[in-house]
Amino acid sequence: MARKPKDLSVLHGHHVITGADLRATFAEQDELYNRVRKRRRILHGAVLLILLGLLAAAIVVALAIMNGQIKLPTAERSQAAAPLCPDATYDYTPPGKIKLNVYNSTSRPGLARTVANEFAARKFVVGAVGNTESGYRGVALVVSGAAGQSAAFSVQRNLPGSDYVQDGRSDASVDVILTGDFKQLAKPGLVDQTPGKLSCPRETRRVVEDPSLPVVPTIVPASPKP
Repeated sequence: MARKPKDLSVLHGHHVITGADLRATFAEQDELYNRVRKRRRILHGAVLLILLGLLAAAIVVALAIMNGQIKLPTAERSQAAAPLCPDATYDYTPPGKIKLNVYNSTSRPGLARTVANEFAARKFVVGAVGNTESGYRGVALVVSGAAGQSAAFSVQRNLPGSDYVQDGRSDASVDVILTGDFKQLAKPGLVDQTPGKLSCPRETRRVVEDPSLPVVPTIVPASPKP
């Protein structure tokens, strides 16, 4: 009886891997690896195109902003929303109708009293006279509420170079805060009494405190020779 041919693909009960099996396995792995590489290339290409598109868009927007074609809302400060200086035109108010307080923020003793006497001689109704503290650099501050703007205008005509600031008071009183550059009041006969506007040079001139905030006098009590 003929012996059955020996199966060469089995050795001791284990399958023998042939060259054909190895080639088939490596071919499948190569195909899988190639598919993964292809997907990665497609993904990298898409990301690169997106980045290039964003860069191009940023350049276009930047050029448009530089050329004024695009205006950013936050790049413009709204002066109409919170004006630093009233734009109204005022008539010259007679001094006898103006209640005036005079404060000295300089190191010159007796300055507030001297200037207060000069205002009184011009018929201004002088109230408080004292010392105060201010970081403002200039001739003087003229401070009032909205009701006292016309009176403040008249005070400024007697105090050239002064700077108007509005605070929250409700009456028509006016405070004068004498500061480091103060020299003297305008000569009585040279006071301009024609209609005009308040002067607010603090908007363009050097100051210490924040120009967007009102200046509220800080009265220093018990100080001799104001």
